[in-house]
Amino acid sequence: MARQDRLSTLVDYVVERGSVHVDDIVADLGVSPATVRRDLDALAAQQLIIRTRGGATANHTSGEVPLRYRTARQPREKEAIARAAAAMVRPGEIVGFNGGTTTTAAAHELGVRIAGEPEFAGHYITVVTNAVNIANDLTIREQARVVVTGGVARTRSYELVGPLAELILPSITIETLFLGVNAVDFDGGFYTHTEDEASINAALVRAARRTVVLADSSKLGGTAFARICGLADVQTLITDAGASDSALAQLDAAGVQVIVV
Repeated sequence: MARQDRLSTLVDYVVERGSVHVDDIVADLGVSPATVRRDLDALAAQQLIIRTRGGATANHTSGEVPLRYRTARQPREKEAIARAAAAMVRPGEIVGFNGGTTTTAAAHELGVRIAGEPEFAGHYITVVTNAVNIANDLTIREQARVVVTGGVARTRSYELVGPLAELILPSITIETLFLGVNAVDFDGGFYTHTEDEASINAALVRAARRTVVLADSSKLGGTAFARICGLADVQTLITDAGASDSALAQLDAAGVQVIVV
C-alpha cells in the first residue's frame, strides 16, 4: 500500500475508534510496528491525531479528515464518476458544485473539457460553487464564469458555510447541481458529516432544477450526522460498478436514476 493511502486509512482508523494501540493497528492493517509508529508521528505532527504512549487518540479539535487525506480513497472510481459528470454539461449551461473529493475531480474534468472541446469555443458555462478550491481551479478557464457564494471557509473541506453562504442562492437558478455526499441512506436520503455543510448543500439543492449526486459505491447504504435532502429531491446518482444489486434496486424504487460507470 502506498504511503498516502496508508496514512488516509490510518487516520480514519484512529478517528473511528477514538483510541488505538500500535499492536491493534499492526494486527488489523498488516503493517510493521515501526511503520505504524512513523505514520502515527507524521499524523500527529499535522494535528490530525494525538500521539499517546503505545498508540494514539483522535484529535477532536481537528474535525473530520481533511480533504487532502480523503483524495486517496477509491481514486479510480472517483475519476470515472467525475468524467461521467463532466460529460453531462453542455455549452451555456449553469452548473453547481459543492465541496468534496469527487466534485473537485468532476470540476477539474469539466475544466479540461471546456478548454479543449470545440463545442465550447465561443461559449461559456456558469459555475456556482461554495468550494474555494473548485473556484480557484475553474477561474483560470476563460470558458467558465465562476460565481462563488459568500461564507466562512472550512479548513477541512474548503467549503464556504454559514448564513452568508446561503444569501445568494434564493436569487439564482442552477440548471444542474453536482452534489457530493458522505452517505446515501436508502430511507433517509443524502447526508454529510456537519450541520453547516448540510445547510449550504440543502440550499444548493433548492436552487437547482436538477440534482446529480456523485457517490462512489462505498457511500451507498451508509449514514452520517447531518441530512442534506431526501431521495425525492435528487434526480440522478452516478456511482461505480461496486454498487450492489440491492442498492441499485432500492434507488430505482425511490425514483432515482442511477448511472453506473
